Amino acid sequence: MSDPKDLPVKTLQFYTTADYPCSYLPERAARSQVAAPTHLIDTEVYGELVQRGFRRSGLFTYRPHCDHCAACLPIRIDVNAFQPTRSQRRVWARQPELAVRITGLRWDDEHFDLYQRYQLDRHPGAGMDDDMQAQYRQFLLTSRVDTRLAEFRDAEGVLQMVSVIDVLEDGLSAVYTFFETHARGSLGTWAILWQVEQCRMAKLPWLYLGYWIQESRKMTYKSAFNPHQLLRSGRWADATS
Repeated sequence: MSDPKDLPVKTLQFYTTADYPCSYLPERAARSQVAAPTHLIDTEVYGELVQRGFRRSGLFTYRPHCDHCAACLPIRIDVNAFQPTRSQRRVWARQPELAVRITGLRWDDEHFDLYQRYQLDRHPGAGMDDDMQAQYRQFLLTSRVDTRLAEFRDAEGVLQMVSVIDVLEDGLSAVYTFFETHARGSLGTWAILWQVEQCRMAKLPWLYLGYWIQESRKMTYKSAFNPHQLLRSGRWADATS
């Protein structure tokens, strides 16, 4: 007889998308395997899917499923064994004044303004359009799992960063973080260090960072957090940068 804990995932259906341009490796096509129906994917089921290499964007739960490429590797930080580098310790020490407020998912005009500035700076070719509010809501503010929103402000109360984080049984999953890109102190790195500390305080062993691609410079920062594990051929194994 099947373990009852496996039944929710086994009742899901999985389908493969058509090809679409890869966001990380130019001139390559990508495909995804998508889990459905979305109403069956609650926190427990999603946690099982994350362990199998899935990730979500809003209600869309997927993992890479390309025909001739296996470059996208799920990555997670071993929280209990994690040791920050000297550079990471400096980043952590430079932001002692950031105040955090953790809430449920909610619309906030100030958050959205920061998101727009971040997108314009980090993805200038994408442009701005009338649908960005809807995309923001669907991507970051729509969830059927246990999701938290953390906002970070400096000593003057100015918003510096927002992180969206899923809370799983065995860890936290970093959904997305956006910040003032011209602020001092490497806020992206600081956010991951903060999430590691949140895992430690909650006694959660893993921080899931989505996918790592060795050939993508955009992904280099993820492998700098050691020790970490990569999921290859359905098995999590220790890796070094």
